[in-house]
Amino acid sequence: MTSTTTPPTTSPSRTGGLAQRLLGTKVADVLAGPHDVDHYLELLRPDWAVRRIRGEIVAVEHQNDDSLTITLRPTGTWPGFQAGQHVEISVDVDGVRHRRSYSPSASAHPRTRTIELTIRRHPEGVVSRYLKEHARVGMFVGLSVPQGEDFVLPDPRPRRVVLISGGSGITPVLSMLRTLTDEGHRGEITFLHYARSPQDLLYAEELERIAAEHPNVALLPVYTRQDATSGDPRSELTGRFGPEHLRRALPVDEDAAAFVCGPGALVEAVRNLWAEQELETPLRFEHFAPPVLPDLDPDQLGDVTFAGSDVTTAADGSTLLEQAEAAGLSPRSGCRMGICLTCKCTLNSGVVRDTLSGEIGGVPGEEIRICVSAPVGDVSIDL
Repeated sequence: MTSTTTPPTTSPSRTGGLAQRLLGTKVADVLAGPHDVDHYLELLRPDWAVRRIRGEIVAVEHQNDDSLTITLRPTGTWPGFQAGQHVEISVDVDGVRHRRSYSPSASAHPRTRTIELTIRRHPEGVVSRYLKEHARVGMFVGLSVPQGEDFVLPDPRPRRVVLISGGSGITPVLSMLRTLTDEGHRGEITFLHYARSPQDLLYAEELERIAAEHPNVALLPVYTRQDATSGDPRSELTGRFGPEHLRRALPVDEDAAAFVCGPGALVEAVRNLWAEQELETPLRFEHFAPPVLPDLDPDQLGDVTFAGSDVTTAADGSTLLEQAEAAGLSPRSGCRMGICLTCKCTLNSGVVRDTLSGEIGGVPGEEIRICVSAPVGDVSIDL
């Protein structure tokens, strides 16, 4: 594990006062044309902003060969976030701006003035590969406002909170755990995390420290490889999520809230068992990778028309986003998982399959998430 860091300082990004108010006016943008004021501020002082949000990397930690954690100090335009939300970051790679959504893993407590993101490198992920190889202290990245209102802690807090995660799906629920402990929450918190082996458990030392300092936190790491449990005395459960795991995570089905984030198979296993047990505890879920669905029958494939671009192509069963990119188009997108809603387009005609649930539907004029929508038959979208 390697890391680099710089000591926290007072951010100079808060230009404040009359100057900031003047720079933030439409008149200033007109005078600054052809670009807005933030464009020139970025050239002069990347840590200054009046509308746009940027973040300076102040720490980089390579947790393992595939993952890194970056800590960002945002400009004064950052509004803060709720634990469980996600934020879109943008980087320029070979002159092209690429965007990707990640869930902050840091506490959302107001005293926390930095944003922490853990990023797993994917072979086809332009942003994740770029950051794994090039992220350094002093680099700036673009940030969006926080997004997502469904996968957040309820207010007021329930007496019991169950957090279930797998792999890099740990980040939003870790943010919840850190937020609850920073708030001094005294209710029961169970953290059930699935990893292949102890070496694959992200934030292992941090989780151990939190559990040691907070008696109300029960940490239950679960290793899915049969030979992985011998190296970790804390691991009391093995294998995939099942009834025994549920009993340990939620012994009493009252005054509780539960959250699960991770691979599609884990999320679906938790959802299915929740339904079978007819539990009353609300379960909020989030995929960081869609479940694998069976291929469409070839007879269900047709033509896809991207009406705004006057492009028509034969459907191949992949998502509308993937087919648009294969056709040479560059639609705006972020998470590519149906979370951030960046890729929404209007459905002109036809129906689509939701690749997260397998459901087929859609009506003309409806906005659909093209990153998780696959065409069924002939489809036209306003792109």
